[in-house]
Amino acid sequence: MQEQQAVGTMRLQKFLAQAGVASRRAAEELIKQGRVEVNGRPAELGSSVDPSGDRVRVDGKVVAPRSRRVLLAFNKPTGCVTTASDPQGRKTVMDFFPHFGTRIFPVGRLDYDAEGLLLLTNDGELANRLLHPRYGISKVYDVKIKGHPDQKAIEELRSGVRIEEGVTAPAEVEILRLLPGSAWLRITLHQGWNRQIKRMGLAVGHPVLKIRRIAYGPVGLGRLPTGGHRALSPEEIRQIYEEANLYME
Repeated sequence: MQEQQAVGTMRLQKFLAQAGVASRRAAEELIKQGRVEVNGRPAELGSSVDPSGDRVRVDGKVVAPRSRRVLLAFNKPTGCVTTASDPQGRKTVMDFFPHFGTRIFPVGRLDYDAEGLLLLTNDGELANRLLHPRYGISKVYDVKIKGHPDQKAIEELRSGVRIEEGVTAPAEVEILRLLPGSAWLRITLHQGWNRQIKRMGLAVGHPVLKIRRIAYGPVGLGRLPTGGHRALSPEEIRQIYEEANLYME
């Protein structure tokens, strides 16, 4: 018989994920490692908490319940890193949100010299799902490459090229326009290996000159100005949770 939860309570690992501490799986590991306390006592795996009354700590720090779901689209400029801080002192995407009021974090990364759509959220479980290859969330990029690719290079990009991790998953590739000595491609990926597009370009003999992400799943960059952000619409939120196979709560 399945254990019933009291009204207003939720599983501890779910609470930690919603608070942005970690994904549910990672939260389970924190609990197993004895790093989580509930009301001053070591937490047990599978226990439930009442966010309105119970005091939860991780590594001695109080975890505040998420007061509201935050999902933002941000047009990342070049010349900043997709981290909360940078040991080299470079500008980070979080420098564009100095007084946001709620802890948010970027979903995945865009290279320092890449630009375009970046999602930010306070939902750790959603972020984990969006990045997991199992769900194959599409990411669309406009990519400027050196030279003009022939049909063989295009087919190689579409079917998969060999890089260090292995052969890349099939991609959607189309030529947008040809310029003197370069070309713009539109590439849709369903995986996210480190610096993947740049390495794919090198693998087919066409170094990448520029990368701009224009869509992430159902969310498009649209006319969002460089360095600007917007809240996702209710329909975009519904669609992205659906693609991540998560219930909206």
